[in-house]
Amino acid sequence: MPRGPTKKKTEDTTSQSLESKLWATADKLRGHLDAADYKHVVLGLIFLKYISDRFAQRHEEIIREEAGTYAAEDRDEYTAEGVFWVPASSRWAVVQTAAKQPDIGKRIDGAMTDIERENPHLKNILPKGYARPTLDQRRLGELVDLIGTIGLGTAEHQARDTLGRVYEYFLGRFASAEGKRGGEFYTPASVVRTLVTMLAPYKGRIYDPCCGSGGMFVQSEKFIEAHGGKVGDISVYGEESNPNTWKLALMNLAIRGIEADLGPEAADTFHKDLHPDLRADYILANPPFNISDWGGDLLRDDKRWQYGIPPTGNANFAWVQHMVHHLAPYGIAGFVLANGSMSSNTSGEGEIRKNLIEADLVDCMVAMPGQLFYSTQIPVCLWFLAKNRDDGRGMTGKELFERTGEVLFIDARNMGFMADRTHRELTDEDIQKIADTYHNWRGDGDGEYADIPGFCKAASLDDIRKNGHVLTPGRYVGAAAKDDDGEPFEEKMDRLTKELSAQLAEGRRLEDEMLKNFRVLGYEL
Repeated sequence: MPRGPTKKKTEDTTSQSLESKLWATADKLRGHLDAADYKHVVLGLIFLKYISDRFAQRHEEIIREEAGTYAAEDRDEYTAEGVFWVPASSRWAVVQTAAKQPDIGKRIDGAMTDIERENPHLKNILPKGYARPTLDQRRLGELVDLIGTIGLGTAEHQARDTLGRVYEYFLGRFASAEGKRGGEFYTPASVVRTLVTMLAPYKGRIYDPCCGSGGMFVQSEKFIEAHGGKVGDISVYGEESNPNTWKLALMNLAIRGIEADLGPEAADTFHKDLHPDLRADYILANPPFNISDWGGDLLRDDKRWQYGIPPTGNANFAWVQHMVHHLAPYGIAGFVLANGSMSSNTSGEGEIRKNLIEADLVDCMVAMPGQLFYSTQIPVCLWFLAKNRDDGRGMTGKELFERTGEVLFIDARNMGFMADRTHRELTDEDIQKIADTYHNWRGDGDGEYADIPGFCKAASLDDIRKNGHVLTPGRYVGAAAKDDDGEPFEEKMDRLTKELSAQLAEGRRLEDEMLKNFRVLGYEL
């Protein structure tokens, strides 16, 4: 009996039940706040609960190890283990005890302020405003009690994993609730997992120039742990222009125990590159689509535009070239763009795409199904760019990467399922099929690559030139092969001829009947 999978399924079901229950309850407590404001209320409390739980666990460890309480109030005993120092008045037990008090919001604001003061890394990151008049204090107290049920248990990884899953789940649900605005901070998990599984970032420097709430980094950590690696094997770098989203990312990563350099502040990647000297081994990103007001007119001579000056009215190829600029000599990038990027020839975009192709940077293109995003119905694709594909260092671990001068095209538009009325998701099997196809083509997978009509095609640069340097997978993969029904050709043609003859005869009979009816009515055709 396959005990392992059964147990995993039970755990996943239990986890999903917990998260769904928490969301349903928390959403009822929202009152008059919209999802964008309520998001910070809930996620801030989850973060406070996490750092307080972690502090309490370390507190108990110290008491057991030192056989006393004196060292338990020594700040160094916590910071040395990467645990935030939580002042006595800010600990969750104190906050939850006051949950029914009319000034609970003021107490939470005070706890957040004290924690920031005691932990410089958290300065100006934690949300405040819990005492504002628009936030019902009774409902806030109920929310505190609700969140107090999360992460129960003594094991550090258990509390961190539970709180991390709840945080991530709530990010997704808030993105759905906010609709278009939600896309500013959240990339759907199945899209992120596809990018991460294809790039397989085991070790090295990982960079996201528009990191949102940090989902790319969290999924990278999960991938590494699932494949027996250590999170310490990667260095994480990111940048985010929205100050509130930047704070969400820092809290999200802190809950996961991921050390990341997201810069000292939120900043515009194009106009204030916080990592100018970074050359990353892996870049994962979901840049905002088709942004027209990115200030391109101020950057016409920027050194990043090695393959052509991007149009001022669309930032897509500015993002692409920014990422190429930040790739290490054997680095690889995977990112999301609107489908128009694969074929557009307006404002010089076609020439930039041509130059990227001719430089042998384009590694793989994936056409994704529609309705994956909460924020837009625009069809999207995944781009994969790789530097120095003629040498496998840092990529396949082989002496030579044999797919130089080729691009792999994958058409995944028919994959996935409708998770609800408006939102599609890819299954784990879908993601694995796409990733396996890519890795088999690159030569570092477990199987042999073969073109599959309607799904994947390895096309030469000459093939792409003949198609005007258009990168739409549908142009290359062709139509899916139809199953042979086993009926001999001669028999099939005889059967189809008889069926057609009968249908034509029926058509003539209906035509005669119709003419007869018109004559009865006094009309002659």
